[in-house]
Amino acid sequence: MNVQANMPALYLGHGAPPLLDDAVWTEQLAQLAADLPRPRAVLIVSAHWESAPLALSSPEAGTPLVYDFSGFDPKYYRMTYATPDATGMAQQVAGLFGSSDKPVITNRGLDHGAWVPLRVMYPDANIPVLQLSVPTDDPESLLRLGETLRPLREQGVLIIGSGFMTHGLPFLRREDWAGIAPPPAWSRDFDDWARETLARGDVAELARYRSVAPGMPYAHPTVEHFVPLFITLGAATDPTAPPTTEIDGYFLGLSKRSLSVA
Repeated sequence: MNVQANMPALYLGHGAPPLLDDAVWTEQLAQLAADLPRPRAVLIVSAHWESAPLALSSPEAGTPLVYDFSGFDPKYYRMTYATPDATGMAQQVAGLFGSSDKPVITNRGLDHGAWVPLRVMYPDANIPVLQLSVPTDDPESLLRLGETLRPLREQGVLIIGSGFMTHGLPFLRREDWAGIAPPPAWSRDFDDWARETLARGDVAELARYRSVAPGMPYAHPTVEHFVPLFITLGAATDPTAPPTTEIDGYFLGLSKRSLSVA
């Protein structure tokens, strides 16, 4: 990877910790990172931190991880991802906002929506990372937030919206968990709709996903894994330009479609 000023923005399916043992998915994520310019820093918005007012994770070096999951192999709770100091980046992000809406800097660590994919993409943990909270699920507000963040791309910052294109965990079947069945129809239908709507650049229809997308509400009984997409689109030079699909396919019946925008 060569360092380059102008970075794309990504929407990633981040997976649960077992992603780290999936040879196909880890290879796809590693290849995606290898194909990108090397970022100077990463700002990641994870489905697993919904908080208003807007907040940033701790910028201190070696920020601890948040093990916000249960029932997995104990090895995942011993994993680390000790990133460098990100104080300068925190100041840079805060400088994009007015005095009344600057993000609050907290002592929160990185949750699994951040550290699981980044551990694959940048395993040396030598790039400063900050996590930004999701302050609302309103698509228009998130598009504007992404637009506010857009200048960071010109300064070598990789902006990532981290979620999952479909996330209907309560509706997965036993055979889905076992990985022995085709994806559920609601997962395929929503993924197909999202792919086609993104290809048309119809951001307005995407924003109406609750009422118009096939597969709802099964694909997203709660919406926090879909809405980071709007921050990614807002950070694009042209939010209506078709994104590039970097990763597609399914994991346990859920769409892992991941996108980049210029």
